[in-house]
Amino acid sequence: MSEQRGDRTDRGDQGGEVSAAWEALVDTARRTVADGLVVGTSGNVSVRVGDIVLVTPSGVPYDRLTPDDVTGVDLGGHQVLGTLVPTSELPLHLAVYEATDATAVVHTHAVHATAVSTLVEELPLVHYMAAALGGPVRVAPYATYGSAELAANALRALDGRTGCLLRNHGTLTHGTGLDQAYDRTAQLEWMCRLWLTASSVPHLTPTLLTHDQLTEVTEKLRDYGQRG
Repeated sequence: MSEQRGDRTDRGDQGGEVSAAWEALVDTARRTVADGLVVGTSGNVSVRVGDIVLVTPSGVPYDRLTPDDVTGVDLGGHQVLGTLVPTSELPLHLAVYEATDATAVVHTHAVHATAVSTLVEELPLVHYMAAALGGPVRVAPYATYGSAELAANALRALDGRTGCLLRNHGTLTHGTGLDQAYDRTAQLEWMCRLWLTASSVPHLTPTLLTHDQLTEVTEKLRDYGQRG
């Protein structure tokens, strides 16, 4: 049973952590719309705060969400914060948290990525940024949205990866925070667009990286960015 709004803060908002995480989640969800990765209320975002998973609610436009709309469940899927119904893809998010050390998950219906999911079993190695997602991005077999079957299919596709495509559906990425999970989604959509663009040129076939080349990049990325 969900809690009333007046009780939420007492239970979950320790030191403002839940409020801050909810604000960041809403910002990320709105960004998926602004960047064209979802249309309307498609797609969903979650972030883990301790043993609570904050999630976007089902069927609510992101621009209407307020601080009072915080929606959260425990790791077993029982609602502990809010009165709005959690996203229908909750099983997908919870499966990722159970199987990985992720603290954020982003799911979108990005156009180019979804198109690629209908064409191949794995995104061809058209760019070295595949290394940032752990290697060649797999396509999870189709299953009805919100189902345990979809969650299981996604976990198999995510094995050793931080992102996958969902056949005839969209993308799924996770990370140690919302920014990282979102960046991986954006990179995945960009790579899918790149491959579709290159492969559409008549009489030419895109060159692809070898697995050895990708391994070299994977090692190089370990020291990428600022230190400290």
